[in-house]
Amino acid sequence: MHAVHIRDLDLNLLVVFDALQRERSVTRAAAEVGLSQGAMSHALNRLRAFFEDPLFVKTSSGMAPTAKAELIGGTIGQIMTALQQNVVSQARFDPSTARRSFVLCMTDMGELVFLPPLIKRLRKAAPHCTLRSMQIPLEEIEATLAAGEADLALGSMHVAPESLFQQQLFLHTFVTMVSVRNKAVGKTIKKAQFESMPHIVVSLTGRASEAYDRAFDDYGIKRNIYLTTPHFLAVPHLIDAHPELIANVPLELGNVFAKLGTVRIVPPPIPLPPFALRQHWHPRFHDDPANIWLRQIIKETFDRYPNLPDATD
Repeated sequence: MHAVHIRDLDLNLLVVFDALQRERSVTRAAAEVGLSQGAMSHALNRLRAFFEDPLFVKTSSGMAPTAKAELIGGTIGQIMTALQQNVVSQARFDPSTARRSFVLCMTDMGELVFLPPLIKRLRKAAPHCTLRSMQIPLEEIEATLAAGEADLALGSMHVAPESLFQQQLFLHTFVTMVSVRNKAVGKTIKKAQFESMPHIVVSLTGRASEAYDRAFDDYGIKRNIYLTTPHFLAVPHLIDAHPELIANVPLELGNVFAKLGTVRIVPPPIPLPPFALRQHWHPRFHDDPANIWLRQIIKETFDRYPNLPDATD
């Protein structure tokens, strides 16, 4: 058979061959692939013409394969299995049976905010799937998503790459976090106190956020920035060790840290603008069924945030 001869083969006929090979009956094979018995017989005739062989012949025990049918049957069976497992299965995503690991780009703050309710939801909807989080520099997120090394990036990227799709999940506001041992600050913090006390600023880039700076500048407030760190988790421990320090953090994170009993939150002296938490994904995976499902479940999970049920319920 010449290589160009493959163009004459209707690949749907492989489905017919595979069914006949397993059922050894035109009637049963026709029922399996959803054809009438007449259409099945016509398909078998086309197979015979292509392979120039009877392929299956009537016997007292059913349709028996010829020597050529047995020769090519194993290969066709492997082709059908590979198509089913590696191609057809990718056309849909069944979370109840899927076995895969979803990878999310997020900060340590994102882990505290996103993971508890998300784990609860995924363990019920996709019991055989797992989660992995990774923290990477902002400039590497686009390439990481494009390469399929991560499914989504969750967080507040003030300057997200234009090539990425994005969807807003919710808005978060900011509070000022102080030590419970700092008696100089009452239920509110005065402007003079806010300006004089040393601040901890969290920035993934190592620089104070321009958006935050602009908000303070608009009100004529100058921060006394003592420490800039890329790690939110370090902030409450540093404030506990050094009660003179303060920090501005998202409300949701402040509530988590306040449960530690070492810090408390107060409203800042000025109304800081809210920031949007979004999920971002690469166009390569915009129509991927598993990615679509993951985006939908994350959107549904955080649609009412922060008014979510306790993740331990």
